[in-house]
Amino acid sequence: MGSYIGISTIFVLCLVGFSANAHEVFNVNAPPGSDITQALLKAFTAACQCTAPSRVVIPKGEFKLCEIIMTGPCKAPIEINLLGTLLADGSNIHHGKDKWVVFRKINGFKLNGGGTFDGEGSAAWRVNNCHKTSNCKKLPISIRFDFVTNAEIRDISSVDSKNFHVNVIGAMNMTFDNVKILAPAESPNTDGIHLGRSDGVSIINSRISTGDDCISVGDGMVNLLVKNVVCGPGHGISIGSLGRYPHEQNVRGIKVINCTVQETDNGLRIKTWPTAACSTVASGIHFEDIILKNVSNPILIDQEYCPWNQCNKQKSSSIKLIDVSFTNIRGTSGNKDAVKLLCSKGYPCENVVVGNINIEYTGRDGPATFMCSNVKPRLVGIQNPKACNTPPVLTQPK
Repeated sequence: MGSYIGISTIFVLCLVGFSANAHEVFNVNAPPGSDITQALLKAFTAACQCTAPSRVVIPKGEFKLCEIIMTGPCKAPIEINLLGTLLADGSNIHHGKDKWVVFRKINGFKLNGGGTFDGEGSAAWRVNNCHKTSNCKKLPISIRFDFVTNAEIRDISSVDSKNFHVNVIGAMNMTFDNVKILAPAESPNTDGIHLGRSDGVSIINSRISTGDDCISVGDGMVNLLVKNVVCGPGHGISIGSLGRYPHEQNVRGIKVINCTVQETDNGLRIKTWPTAACSTVASGIHFEDIILKNVSNPILIDQEYCPWNQCNKQKSSSIKLIDVSFTNIRGTSGNKDAVKLLCSKGYPCENVVVGNINIEYTGRDGPATFMCSNVKPRLVGIQNPKACNTPPVLTQPK
């Protein structure tokens, strides 16, 4: 007898209403190891049409899942309860696809259950050169949230993505809570959570270990809270890069609080392209109560960000940085350049506050240093290393 894949439903409120607290439940039934793409899409589509809250349940076990796009708007709030592990196609890396699992245009959304999205990305990492050139073959982002509002993503893991683990665009009022993101330090372009053009997102109580930025903030991001997050390995927590593309939107209201950054290439970073294609403003960016453990570049403003010489560093960045603070930052640096505030010559940073910084470097090539360029920070409390002990005319790190 052939295997059966389908959905079963417990009808409560989809057709008639009995209780304001009940949910319509759609169980995705499938034998372990089977492909549940069509069954999941069928269950989501049915749940999305319910006029009362609904839940789609993916059981325990491992299941294959191909590219899937789950699109609203839905008639009522919808929840996906992932109990098992979803496996991407580990060999399908040559077709230029840029997505795996997509949630799109849903208002009132929950994703939870303790399950895992496994991107099976190791084969893709070996052929990925997108960190060196813009002319590269696309690789799929594991989980995309496109224009999802009033959402809660809780108790979910993403491992070994081929590209970004999570991408958020057009969101409003979204919370990530107890999310775990895991990939090896050598996996390229595997940003943990990338966000842009969204308003009111919180990332709390989470663990991100990956091969690129733990959290990266793109243009148009407004009111982001990152709290109680452990980051590392990876490239740290980054605002940007900004200015690479035309028509980018302003960034404002970014708070990173009570986080630990460990064994990363960068710690707290703001990066903008010198050949910016736009003139936007990034303001209200605050890092507070951060623990650093052997971080190579603990505090870095880099307005000469130009990876693999893809731009002209002689041109000043046109991105304006205003109202930025680093307060209560403590721990250890992996190199002597513990703090580097390298702002734009054309648009010097404004209202930068550095307070109670205590970063130790125990290497043999001297004590930690604090470099400043095109910025006059306001200093508060302890400064270790001593603030701005390099000439203010310095325009790039040596």
